[in-house]
Amino acid sequence: MTDDEIFPPPAPGAVLEAALYADDLDRAEAFYGAVLGLEKVTRLGDRHVFFRAGRTIVLIFNPARARIPTDNPDLPVPPHGAEGAGHLCFSASAAELTAWRARLEAAGHPIEADFHWPNGARSIYFRDPAGNSLEMAEPRLWFDDA
Repeated sequence: MTDDEIFPPPAPGAVLEAALYADDLDRAEAFYGAVLGLEKVTRLGDRHVFFRAGRTIVLIFNPARARIPTDNPDLPVPPHGAEGAGHLCFSASAAELTAWRARLEAAGHPIEADFHWPNGARSIYFRDPAGNSLEMAEPRLWFDDA
């Protein structure tokens, strides 16, 4: 019998961080800060810029820089990175989705899809300047009590 069978680990309670990758951090910072209105937490040169979205931190890394091992023994973060478009979904009410659609289009970010899922929840999809697929959806997409 293994330790996991005797003492099963608890499931994580929430996502603390989510990472996307962008070659141009200036454009990413302008989009996530000015267009989406997220609070910037920190920026480290051309390596990363981090934002707060509710209780989740959205990490935007320059993939070329994030793949370089850090030489700081106090921050032994392993190298990482991804190729191609990532995906992240933000939570929004039905009224907020309508307002977001108008704001994004006015800012030059077209909506790629706007539809209702089989359970009735609405989602809108759009891209950040790096080509990542972003979505805003009603929480009832996944949660019956929303």
